[in-house]
Amino acid sequence: MMPVFQKDPCGFFCIFMTYGAVLYADYVVVRWIVMQTMSTTLWGSLHVLLFNIIIFMLFMSHARAVFSDPGIVPLPKHRIDFSDSHSEGGSIAPKEDWTICTRCEMYRPPRAHHCRICKHCIRRMDHHCPWINNCVGEKNQKYFIQFLVYVGLLSAYAIALVAWSWYSECEDCPKDIRLKQSRILHSILLIMESVLFGMFVIAIACDQFEAIFTDETLVEQAKKQGPFRPRKPRLALLAEVCGRGHPIMWFFPCHSGDKFAVEPLMNYNV
Repeated sequence: MMPVFQKDPCGFFCIFMTYGAVLYADYVVVRWIVMQTMSTTLWGSLHVLLFNIIIFMLFMSHARAVFSDPGIVPLPKHRIDFSDSHSEGGSIAPKEDWTICTRCEMYRPPRAHHCRICKHCIRRMDHHCPWINNCVGEKNQKYFIQFLVYVGLLSAYAIALVAWSWYSECEDCPKDIRLKQSRILHSILLIMESVLFGMFVIAIACDQFEAIFTDETLVEQAKKQGPFRPRKPRLALLAEVCGRGHPIMWFFPCHSGDKFAVEPLMNYNV
């Protein structure tokens, strides 16, 4: 699979903002919470280890969401000739439920939509997300959801560590008033950042799971195209997105079994 990367200024800004916020959270937790209040206990080392494991998983899932092909429908060798597309000698759709994309000038499979930023038709496109500078589609929705989950976990973990550092008494903490003021300031900023990002990703994650369980992407909801497909169990719908491997693999940013089969794009002549 060839990596993709969109040259979108808004996407660049959101990616840098994401990485900056996560690295700042790591700095505050290690420098101003653990080293100041838990430096003499094994709990401090354990919290640093767990916190950075979550960060590693967050970065891996984010990178997979950014650079993975979201499900781009490849352009055919011959474009559609719209001058005679309705005549006897015009183009014939590979299948009855395929539609025409006037921007790409080609037929596209069901549930594929055109993204004006990526300038491609994307299979099962949900939306274009500037936070991953990519579309959320058939092939990278799993990594996008993992990214949301790990950001939520990291935010909750950071808030819990700050709350514990304020609640527990620390006899070995530095008595310097400047260090105390710096720790309080960084802790408040971390709390604000964690609450903001935590609420944001929870809202997006709820939309994602609703789209999965209703079998209707956000684009289809906006266009009121409706889920005109047979109802499936929720676990089966999750497996279509996350892979048909063991459910424990759904939490790791790696391939977890073949996803639901899709027909290869058929060649057609004009």
